[in-house]
Amino acid sequence: MMARARTIAVVVIMLCGAGGVLSSTQTWLHVSLTGAASDALTVTGAAAVPVLAPLSLAVLALGLALSIVGRVLRYIFGAIAVAAAVILGIVTVRVAFGLPISAVARTVTDATGITGDEPVSHLVSGITATAWPMITVILWVVLLAVGVFVIATAHRWSTSGRKYRTDNAAHAPAAGTLDAVDSWDDLSRGADPTAGEDRR
Repeated sequence: MMARARTIAVVVIMLCGAGGVLSSTQTWLHVSLTGAASDALTVTGAAAVPVLAPLSLAVLALGLALSIVGRVLRYIFGAIAVAAAVILGIVTVRVAFGLPISAVARTVTDATGITGDEPVSHLVSGITATAWPMITVILWVVLLAVGVFVIATAHRWSTSGRKYRTDNAAHAPAAGTLDAVDSWDDLSRGADPTAGEDRR
C-alpha cells in the first residue's frame, strides 16, 4: 500500500484541483429578478467564489509537485492541501447552503448596472442552486482527507527518483575478471570495462 501511497495522493489531489477548475466554469446559481420578464440570470462558480479558479489551479500544481519532492516538503505540501481544502470548503459551503447576495451581486450588476449588496438584494427575488456547489464541497472534503493522508504517511513513502540515480561506486564490480553482464552494464554507463586490465 505504501509503495503506491505517493501515486494515490498525487492523482487524487490533481483530480480535486482539476475538478475545482472545471466547477469554476459551470453554472452554480440561477437568479430571478423582481419584475424581470427575461429568463433568470446564471452565475458561474468563478463569479460566485472568485478564489475558486486560482486556488484550484494551485491545488493542481501542488499535486504535480508532490510527485517529485522529498520528505520535508511532503509534510509542507500536505499541510498546504489541508489549508486549501478548509478555505475552499468554507467559501463553497457558504454559497451552497447560504445562497448569499454577495455570490450573485457581480452578475446582477453586470446585467443591470445596479451596484451594492443592499440595492441588489431588493432587486433579487430568488436564488436557486444547481448541483455544482455540492459536488465541489465533496471535492474539498476529499482534498482534506488526502492532505491528512499525506501528512500521516509521508515518512513511509519510497524515495523519489532512486531508480534513476547512477552511482558508479554502488555498481562497481568486485575486483577480478568481469563477466558479460558486468561488462554490458559498464558499457551502458559509458565506461570502458577493459580500462583497468593489465596489458600484456
